[in-house]
Amino acid sequence: MSTNGVEQAYAIRLTIPAKPEYITLGRLALTGLARVHGGVAADVLGDLKLALTEACTNSVRHAYADGDGTVEIVYELYPDRVVVVVADEGKGFAPDTATLPDDTGELFEGGLGIAIIEAISDELEVGPRDEGGSRLRFVKMLA
Repeated sequence: MSTNGVEQAYAIRLTIPAKPEYITLGRLALTGLARVHGGVAADVLGDLKLALTEACTNSVRHAYADGDGTVEIVYELYPDRVVVVVADEGKGFAPDTATLPDDTGELFEGGLGIAIIEAISDELEVGPRDEGGSRLRFVKMLA
């Protein structure tokens, strides 16, 4: 997917209500896009779906105190990798402390999800959005 030496990507944006029952739509979209791409192995797709589920669950559980809001998912498909960005406009969080163990050695609530995403992705960025809220971006290489 390159034109005149410039790498071309396919990008799809999906906005879902910040409710647990809608996370499945994000997973289904990812599965369909992987089939269109054609170069995503089953085990890699499984990793991507797990990471996406964890990222969306963090937004659904922690972003909106009143339960109203949306989660935006952007899928970017390149010849050699898949990039997924999950963002919300909620209260945000401090990624530096989100995964630190407490005084008992246990991860804070939500820290395990970030740790899972970090373990199965090739790149991970977590931080605030300029417009407010949180943004999590992960990359999974296909080759």
